[in-house]
Amino acid sequence: MTLYGYFRSSAAHRVRIALALKGIAFDTAPVHLRRGDQQSEAYRRLNPQGLVPALEADGLVLTQSLAIVEWLDETRPEPPLLPADPGARARARAFALAIACDIHPLQNLRVLRHLKRAFGQEQDGLDAWCRHWVGDGLAACERLLDREPPAAFAFGDAPGLAEICLVPQMVSADRFGVDLAPVPRLRALREACDRLPAFEAAHPSRQPDHEP
Repeated sequence: MTLYGYFRSSAAHRVRIALALKGIAFDTAPVHLRRGDQQSEAYRRLNPQGLVPALEADGLVLTQSLAIVEWLDETRPEPPLLPADPGARARARAFALAIACDIHPLQNLRVLRHLKRAFGQEQDGLDAWCRHWVGDGLAACERLLDREPPAAFAFGDAPGLAEICLVPQMVSADRFGVDLAPVPRLRALREACDRLPAFEAAHPSRQPDHEP
């Protein structure tokens, strides 16, 4: 099993967490996004979108982090990453999608590069853009969790899809200087996850392609 990713990619970070939670060994194939490795002909053959991650496993090439995570959960079901109750499963997916579909794309490197090239934004402007959208999105996620009963993690007694998406997004929030004071429940979840070996192993700073 080979994971193509970039140490700083939130999407690749999600898959690393899922693999670690399930105790699955994998090889790492770095794709340096800032150098443009994702645009190479070889990588485009692997993933026509030119995005990370991509996972080679069981004779398949899988793309899109949430699709990969759910495939892992279906083919390696222990420990489960989604609640057993259908309603809770739907709410956990909605929480994860709020991050993966509504927050993350607005901070994506290709979006920020387009803002710079097409609209003349300098780094201060790009950082302000990210702080706005990430902060706004995390505030909505905090309100989603306010509807859930108290538990050790977002949707039960163990981390799952919600935390797989949340923790990488909180790492990005730190990088962009987002004020996390308004989201105490999210901060508590992140702190609980940070104490777990799977999350520690998946952290960007622990990856072979990590750069300061």
